[in-house]
Amino acid sequence: MQPDLCRGWTSAQYAVSGSGDQGLELNLQTAQFIISFALEWRKDKGMKPLAIAVLDSAGSLVALAREDGLSNLRPDIAQGKARGAVAMGLGSRALFERAQSQPYFIQAMNSLASGSLVPVPGGVLIKHKDKLLGAVGITGDSSDNDEACAIAAIEAAGFAADGG
Repeated sequence: MQPDLCRGWTSAQYAVSGSGDQGLELNLQTAQFIISFALEWRKDKGMKPLAIAVLDSAGSLVALAREDGLSNLRPDIAQGKARGAVAMGLGSRALFERAQSQPYFIQAMNSLASGSLVPVPGGVLIKHKDKLLGAVGITGDSSDNDEACAIAAIEAAGFAADGG
């Protein structure tokens, strides 16, 4: 499935900028493809409206979308899921599991991050040949559905997804 906006493009055309694997960085075109695909995927699956954030490997926002009808906090939640994944180098499902077994550790990490981490499923790392390129954070449906949507969009763009 490809979003109407991207019909006719293959995942290979959504490359990252940089020369060779050393200089790879997530670019705006790729981030927009991931968002477009995720929005179409959620419609096909009958999911609720979403907020989607794509961050680069430094944790900087590359692209953000918020569907109509979502609360004003949803974009921050999407960014927090992705930010936690990038900052810890783990998909947010792993952060969620760690929060259950070591709540003080995750609380301390969230304090260091000025409260911006959201350790629940839906923050998925974007990787290329084991190199971290960034993360996608999705919120609006159940955390499991948010994560599945992020994984589908990352893989459609030709990258490996790591939800934790």
